Amino acid sequence: VVQALVEDLLHACHLLTSKTLLPRLEPCIGVGSAFEGWSPRGNTVYSLLVPLKPPTGHSFHLELGTGGELLDRHGRVRVQLECACQREKLLGYALCFLHHPEAELGRHEGPDFLQYLCTHSYLDVEKTSCWLQLVVMNAWLLLPPSHRCKLRLLPSSRSCKLRLTSASGGPLFIDILLGVQQGDSRIYLTSQEAEAGLTSSTTWLESCAVLEVLFFRFMARQAPRGSCHLECLQLFARLVKGTSFSSYCLKTVVMHLLTTITLSSWHRADMVERLNDVLHYLHHCLERKQLHHFLLGNERVPREVPLPPAFRAARPLNLFQHMAQEPDAHTQALRDFREL
Repeated sequence: VVQALVEDLLHACHLLTSKTLLPRLEPCIGVGSAFEGWSPRGNTVYSLLVPLKPPTGHSFHLELGTGGELLDRHGRVRVQLECACQREKLLGYALCFLHHPEAELGRHEGPDFLQYLCTHSYLDVEKTSCWLQLVVMNAWLLLPPSHRCKLRLLPSSRSCKLRLTSASGGPLFIDILLGVQQGDSRIYLTSQEAEAGLTSSTTWLESCAVLEVLFFRFMARQAPRGSCHLECLQLFARLVKGTSFSSYCLKTVVMHLLTTITLSSWHRADMVERLNDVLHYLHHCLERKQLHHFLLGNERVPREVPLPPAFRAARPLNLFQHMAQEPDAHTQALRDFREL
């Protein structure tokens, strides 16, 4: 229902921006715990990724940082004007904006893309998110639900956070992220919140959220009826709040176990055993100060999950690297584990 609502919003956004030379909003992709099926009750935020495509006469060129490993990287999106002189000769009316800049102003409405949403020719996360917020709030007025539901924009500099309230129900929280696809892979540079130290508004973060959703969908098709793997994740996601362990850490543990423990052993009657397995695996990782990212260099990732070749051949990425470098962090994690 949430995805259908956002798709309607994006269609209305397209109607409002169709005559401009601003980015095209592609169909949304549900990502995160809500669309993976294990979001903690009472805290559900529906995150959706909206891929961006360049407008006519423009192209995106991704420049990934070279200092980090795969999935530990950030990058920038350089926007370039493309030469369309050959097409102009063939079609007659398709003027090349690169060599005829006056055509861009004469045949399209709205601001210039490079000046409006870019900083020094790089797509600006904050400017683009602000533009999306403005378009979404105007598009909402075109939809029938706007007459019976209230949509409020929540503060955010890197995404479009919405609070939807109807007369008959509680609030619904939606977070619309922007992304630029890396080639034909399912990896995106996204507008998700940057970690400390990455303050540039032209910095986009590499994300494999779409691949993780595909993994959980595949496991849902393979798992027996009544499988408890999502309930296990849901429970731990609530228990680890306020501890050294993120819900993503527990999700990684469960993903590893789903490919090492036979799926027939995840029946709801086996839930206590599987919860113990999660704890044992986590404790083993703590002792070694090593928890590998599930999608990198892991031969057990199902072939049905379309990993780029570089991911399968990559070195594993240690999510507990900080514990190896900071003894105090490791000590606190052990203390939190005993409590857990």
